[in-house]
Amino acid sequence: MPHTRIISRLDIKAPNLIKGIRLEGLRKLGDPNEFARRYYDMGVDELLYMDIVASLYERNSLTDVVQYTAQNIFIPFTVGGGLRSIEDIEAVLRAGADKVAINTAATRRPELISEAARRFGSQCIVLSIEAKHRSNGEGWEAYTDNGREHTGRDVVEWAQEAVYLGAGEILLTSVDQEGTRKGMDTALVEAVSTEVNVPVIASGGVGDPSHIVEAVQVGADAVAIADMLHYERTSLHKIHQAMRQHGISVRELEHDLEAVA
Repeated sequence: MPHTRIISRLDIKAPNLIKGIRLEGLRKLGDPNEFARRYYDMGVDELLYMDIVASLYERNSLTDVVQYTAQNIFIPFTVGGGLRSIEDIEAVLRAGADKVAINTAATRRPELISEAARRFGSQCIVLSIEAKHRSNGEGWEAYTDNGREHTGRDVVEWAQEAVYLGAGEILLTSVDQEGTRKGMDTALVEAVSTEVNVPVIASGGVGDPSHIVEAVQVGADAVAIADMLHYERTSLHKIHQAMRQHGISVRELEHDLEAVA
């Protein structure tokens, strides 16, 4: 049984790490390289960098961060934001990223998923979905541009289509819950997880280790955390402890072993 991954999500508005609520009201937190190093030392499984203004400028500006991470941090990391073409994706992978997350360009031209998967392998291609509850309460709509731009696409159907086209992973962000610390949208996570056969990374709303457990219990293969780690509201050891108590497999860390001893 594969371990459930804990991923540190770092939203970046160059050159700063930022954090908001529902992807708005952004606060500067500091140098993303320092935070990334802290999370690596802590023992997170992966890092996720999202350039949150890239859609506005139609380019990704994380080259320096990617190069620093590739040289100094030795866990897988994904980069998203502003990747519009095969050339953009290639540049980020060449700089050292293990995977790329695409959203806006894929919603406009889904063939990009297939082209990228054929060129770089499905394992490199993550479809990022920003999901919001529909106003009529029936399901969720996929958005772009930090939850501001409608796509008209149903989230579950879009996830299925993307996997068919070659996406190797789904990053599923609940815009409604993001930054609230009130828990994840488990109905959303379950709806997507049960309809695709690739890993689903749940993101948005974690305020307590129990929220991670709930997301995994309904099908998440990984959980991306920002606020709870950025503000040091808990430790990775406590997160692992809560997960193990519910029979969820996680990677063994020295910290965990020391705590047991």
